Amino acid sequence: MSANPLVTEIGTTAPRETLPLGGLLALACAGFITILTEAMPAGLLPQMGQGLGVSPALVGQLVTLYALGSLLAAIPLTLLTRGWRRRPLLLMAIGGFAVVNSVTAFSSHYGLTLVARFFAGVFAGLLWALLAGYASRMVAPHLQGRAIAVAMLGAPLALCLGLPAGTWLGTIVGWRLSFAIMTGLTLVLLIWARWQLPDFAGQAAQKRLRLHQVLTLPGIRSVLWVTFTYVLAHNILYTYVAPLLEPAGIAADIDRVLLVFGLAALLSIWLAGVLINRWLRTLLLISCALFGMIALALALWIEVPTVIYLAVVFWGLAFGGLPALLQTALAQSAGESADAAQSMLVTVWNLGIAGGGLAGGVLLQGWGVATFPWAIVLLMLLALAGASQVGVQRT
Repeated sequence: MSANPLVTEIGTTAPRETLPLGGLLALACAGFITILTEAMPAGLLPQMGQGLGVSPALVGQLVTLYALGSLLAAIPLTLLTRGWRRRPLLLMAIGGFAVVNSVTAFSSHYGLTLVARFFAGVFAGLLWALLAGYASRMVAPHLQGRAIAVAMLGAPLALCLGLPAGTWLGTIVGWRLSFAIMTGLTLVLLIWARWQLPDFAGQAAQKRLRLHQVLTLPGIRSVLWVTFTYVLAHNILYTYVAPLLEPAGIAADIDRVLLVFGLAALLSIWLAGVLINRWLRTLLLISCALFGMIALALALWIEVPTVIYLAVVFWGLAFGGLPALLQTALAQSAGESADAAQSMLVTVWNLGIAGGGLAGGVLLQGWGVATFPWAIVLLMLLALAGASQVGVQRT
């Protein structure tokens, strides 16, 4: 018998009846580093542009290449590695960030930095496909939703606290040292994850469903539909939050507005963690309905600063717990094919991000920011139709 009480003679892992916080927080830290790696160039555009000898617009493409790598790699890599043991695969994905952030820190060539950022996105696509399934396998079924909520803490923390801190650090010590520090944190995380996380066997060949078979499992398409419509709507607002604030005359308060959003999102994650196991579908419906009502309030009172701030608070409450809700619903519907299903969610999520940026830009150029809320109301009605079917057919 292994000294680890989670590991049996045959090398499988028994789910725990209590939350293994050390392992779940290691997963959350992996998500934190992933999001911070993705977004840091956005906060350091001038410094990186000067260091690489390119314009800020070209530095912005470092974020684009990251998203492209994640979008292209999530499904193929997840399918390719379904038979691999889970812990070595997860450690490989985490370790990939140490490599690509080191290349970014020391590269003086823009093309090489682009390649590093693309592979950062590749590792991110694989990691996000693994996190929810890993967390759910660490605990008994009645704790899976709460475990996934804890594992998802890293993303909002990175956006709310990590990105401003990373930007501040970059202005103090320089962007190269900031990425080098990220490498050091990743190496520490590797040790922690190896120590705290149990190992799991990969999926047996005879149990692996083809991608289209996973897609036709009851509930999968409903969750993916809600993911696309909701993330599309969210990113119309989030990508163009600065012009959204202009009618109320508070565009200069964008940092304060985003902080309010981030803090509300953290509260939402806590609420989701407490309630998700009993009220999953209800919480998803409330989230969609609340975001739709927020958009309606913005449509009617977009020039009132108080309404904007209240809307941002409830927007954060609606959105913060959404990833945990969607990933838990998908894991429950997919069963042993959870990782393959999660890779679809990663892909659809990134399509929603890209679509939100594109759709928001078209709306802004063609009809102005006042059309944003009405587009979101329509998208939330579509999301509600999908959310009403989540869990209905699951046995």
